[in-house]
Amino acid sequence: MKAVGLTRYLPIDDPASLEDVELPVPQPEPNDLLVRVEAVAVNPVDAKVRAPKPDVEATPRVLGWDVAGVVVATGTEVEGFAVGDAVYYAGDITRPGGNSQYARVDARIAARKPASLDFAEAAALPLTALTAYEALFERLQLDLGGGHAGQTLLVIGGAGGVGSLGIQFARRAGLTVIATASRPETTAWVKELGADHVVDHRQPLRPQIEALGLQYVDWIADFADTDPYWEQMVDLVRPQGRIVTIVDNTRPLATALAKAKSIGHVWEFMFTRARFRTPDMAEQGRILAEVAGWIDDGSLRHTLKTRLTPIDAANLREAHRRLESGTAIGKIALSGWSA
Repeated sequence: MKAVGLTRYLPIDDPASLEDVELPVPQPEPNDLLVRVEAVAVNPVDAKVRAPKPDVEATPRVLGWDVAGVVVATGTEVEGFAVGDAVYYAGDITRPGGNSQYARVDARIAARKPASLDFAEAAALPLTALTAYEALFERLQLDLGGGHAGQTLLVIGGAGGVGSLGIQFARRAGLTVIATASRPETTAWVKELGADHVVDHRQPLRPQIEALGLQYVDWIADFADTDPYWEQMVDLVRPQGRIVTIVDNTRPLATALAKAKSIGHVWEFMFTRARFRTPDMAEQGRILAEVAGWIDDGSLRHTLKTRLTPIDAANLREAHRRLESGTAIGKIALSGWSA
């Protein structure tokens, strides 16, 4: 089968950073679906895994943890799926990704794709939807049913893939959303998604929050870098408030004020359930099914902004370049394979 992989970890401008390769079609294990891949999307995790380092792979490593496709075979223990089902999923970072014509995924972390979306639109959803959902409703423990309605949530990185869905989920739960954006086009995007207020993350945040008549915000979801915003977040969140982050810190985080305010800080990593085979792995399949329902009833919009075709090394390198520029809005997806 056709696939895009790497054997060396190189800068994305090097043609060898991602290459077209031929690999055997994988066979499903007992809990797996074998999926014919119709579309994939890129995420910061792809660029992070591919980042330059001296390692060399003996066989090509396949990235890509956002997939939409069609089930062509099922493992012996799979329930609830059949050959021919259109599905979408984010997958498991400990297994090969989906940048290949056929890919395996544990059926418990997959769901039927939204019927109203094409494959590229669906592929743009899973990883960011799961990250945003888990961050808000599991890590921050916000009440999806409206129990925290009217409280304030600051979303840092509002125009990115995770932020674009986080804004919509928070508005669904009735929160007042303050999103960060710094350019006219990103400001317009987060407003379209339902942000009540927009502040510029390139400028100090406290004066902008105070200009909204607020001393503190109740909750903060940092979907951008942790280091540059940590001290501002600790200052801005209310005493006994909560912060969720998704990007590793690269230096020690000052915690004195956080302790004084009894702030809760929690990490969100979408791959935790699959990586550690947690007893509640199937929750990710349930979340994706719920998100698909929201898409199909029109209460949630997809976040695909850029399409590339076909799925090949040249287009995946281009997608990585755009992602690494730090200026991408929404998601980038690729669909179709060349003949």
